[in-house]
Amino acid sequence: MLRTNTCNELRESDIGKQVVLTGWVDTVRDHGGVLFVDLRDHYGITQIVLLDDKLLDGVSKETVVLIRGVVTKRDEDTVNNKIETGLIEVRASELEVLGPCQLALPFEISSSTNTREEVRLKYRYLDLRNKKIHDNIVLRSQIISYLRKQMEEMGFMEFQTPILTASSPEGARDYLVPSRKHKGKFYALPQAPQQFKQLLMASGFDKYFQIAPCFRDEDARQDRSPGEFYQLDFEMAFATQEDVFAVAEQVVYNTFTKFSTKKVSPAPFKRITFADAMMKYGTDKPDLRNPLIIHDLTDFFAKHEFLDFNGRTVPFKNKLVRGIVANYLVRKGSGDGDGKKAFEKAIDAYSRSIGMKFGCGYITLEEGEFKGPIAKFLTEEQKKELCEICGIQEGDSLFFISDVPAVINKLAGSIRTWLGETLDLIQKDRFEFCFIVDFPMYEYNEEAGKIDFTHNPFSMPQGGMDALLSKDPLEIYAYQYDIVCNGVELSSGAVRNHNPDIMRKAFEIAGYGEEELKAKFGALYTAFSYGAPPHAGMAPGVDRMVMLIAEEETIRDVIAFPLNSNAQDLMMGAPGEVTEMQLREAHVKIRD
Repeated sequence: MLRTNTCNELRESDIGKQVVLTGWVDTVRDHGGVLFVDLRDHYGITQIVLLDDKLLDGVSKETVVLIRGVVTKRDEDTVNNKIETGLIEVRASELEVLGPCQLALPFEISSSTNTREEVRLKYRYLDLRNKKIHDNIVLRSQIISYLRKQMEEMGFMEFQTPILTASSPEGARDYLVPSRKHKGKFYALPQAPQQFKQLLMASGFDKYFQIAPCFRDEDARQDRSPGEFYQLDFEMAFATQEDVFAVAEQVVYNTFTKFSTKKVSPAPFKRITFADAMMKYGTDKPDLRNPLIIHDLTDFFAKHEFLDFNGRTVPFKNKLVRGIVANYLVRKGSGDGDGKKAFEKAIDAYSRSIGMKFGCGYITLEEGEFKGPIAKFLTEEQKKELCEICGIQEGDSLFFISDVPAVINKLAGSIRTWLGETLDLIQKDRFEFCFIVDFPMYEYNEEAGKIDFTHNPFSMPQGGMDALLSKDPLEIYAYQYDIVCNGVELSSGAVRNHNPDIMRKAFEIAGYGEEELKAKFGALYTAFSYGAPPHAGMAPGVDRMVMLIAEEETIRDVIAFPLNSNAQDLMMGAPGEVTEMQLREAHVKIRD
């Protein structure tokens, strides 16, 4: 090795030793003829003292150097308790340049996270030298290693499934790869190892897992990277929904408690039905750190043909109504006149910005009396009834949201989130997990005018064949489930439909005939016809777990080389043009 020690290794016990260190020149400080260099490597920082400034001739920041010298004790006034080597320094007798930094840096390494993301991603190898980002990637490696260890300890075996496969209609756009050997035909990169892991169960394996790469041509979000992502994919034969939950609870709880100091909700995680999640939280990804609950006031308002709503008479008979109770008078000084008016103005502006034409109506219980824009239109009996329905206490306000079924949940969920954040109600010192269960098997596609699968078409319908034969498709639930943490969907999964007869009927309801089923999912359908065990699984997202544990706002800060929000690799220049010869070999012609 070129070095005797790393830059985070030397301590007081090493004083007097001759050492060789290597790393990057992080900072240079000139103290009147004595030069101090912070030398940085993967492990940490060591302060280097140079009495001969000629040693640094031609050496700029981020140059890679080798230092030979003696470990000495720092003077008391130069001790740095913020780093582990803060009690010692190395007096250099020799400096050798191993890798010169010949170009002007596009940004300061220590403050790269304050630079425009497009610049950071173009020079990602420099951005990754920033300690915060560097530590995120180390954390990612440690978390993946720990996930593997836990799965193996529970008897799961890791298998690799194909990257080049067939295109499959699984919800997102495929990345297509043209075949050179088979003109006019294409491979697809897998959106997930869904069919392969089910085929492994049909092959007689009992417990499978994989840190699986998944490829989807979809737009970026803060919690979703375009192009590719990784998940802890696992499947179990002869398993029920509860068996899957038990594995997920153990692995997820252990991982979050090991790598974070925040409180983690213990197993068993809360089970919330899809219908309840939409009603109480306005979303199927509820942030349970927010204590606010949405109340259904549709029946209450259905008794009134018209009601004054924020200064405007509005019909309620054909609309849904939701209510959220929150006390804004005691939060952030809102109780004083100016604070109260500012808050009321803010919620009115926000509610209009998300599509509530007339703003957000409300009433407030102050000193035993209801006040607010619509209070005068309610009788004492109606006020009492609202108190009972919503649990209104002294000082509470009841905020009203009303609209058509298509948008009511989204509006109510947005107001709930805004109130939670604005009133500082969200408990940010914890991870709150829950399972969302009982997803609808089907939904009505207005554009196509037909019944479609809501989520995973391979899920077992609750009630099996009987439900498919006797129920309205829109009333059938699937054994599908999600893990949600702090408002982020970490995972989806299902008990699989392993019975060819039930599968055929389930796809028939969604408009797929048997021939189409065989054409699109032939391997799976045929394999199940040879006898397949009941099986179930799920796939927690690795990137999202690391993002939450690292407390990062964007998933790109926990991926070594992510695409930007426009699905471009600015560093490598992808996607890019290829030669005419490459196109000819792949039998591809660019259309205008």
